[in-house]
Amino acid sequence: MGLRINDIAPDFTADTTQGEIKFHDWIGDSYAVLFSHPKDFTPVCTTELGYMAGLAPEFAKRNAKIIGISVDPVESHTKWKADIKTATGHAVDYPLIGDHDLKVAKLYDMLPAEAGNSSDGRTPADNATVRSVFVVGPDKKIKLILTYPMTTGRNFDEILRAIDSIQLTAKHQVATPAQWKQGEDVIITAGVSDEDANARFGGFDRVLPYLRTTKQPK
Repeated sequence: MGLRINDIAPDFTADTTQGEIKFHDWIGDSYAVLFSHPKDFTPVCTTELGYMAGLAPEFAKRNAKIIGISVDPVESHTKWKADIKTATGHAVDYPLIGDHDLKVAKLYDMLPAEAGNSSDGRTPADNATVRSVFVVGPDKKIKLILTYPMTTGRNFDEILRAIDSIQLTAKHQVATPAQWKQGEDVIITAGVSDEDANARFGGFDRVLPYLRTTKQPK
């Protein structure tokens, strides 16, 4: 059965470009963004890894750690990092997991069990499903899963927006509407009475019987 939101993110120990990590210990009290790649030295992924490196300060502001994974050994990742810097101008300073034995890709249901146990001889097309983003909370539960085709570069500004929503809604009994961005009105959840909403948020607008909006809580 595949992973779902609110499942505990599978723990693992793996070699990375920054040494061996145990995933849950590495997350600690932070949020984590695990994003995967089907192969090193692929064009779309090269742009993604570089863009993510450029956004590193924004993720840090949100107490969110970044970690990449590609279905190749760490030695290959290290060489790839030079190309990423050349192409994007950003140095990859976050860890990249080596998944030469495909264990993490299978653990996160990105490859089937029968995929074998080595990246040797596998093409990007063979690993096309290793194109997911997992946002994991400090409680080690999965908060978001997104999977992209190989030909569509990921929108990491959207990942930041989603983390903003996840963190806001974890703290307050609110939800965020379509296209929401920081500072915009939010939705009051059904579990909050009108009386409580007035006390908590200083008032609200009733758009529909089941849709109440208010200013974003501080």
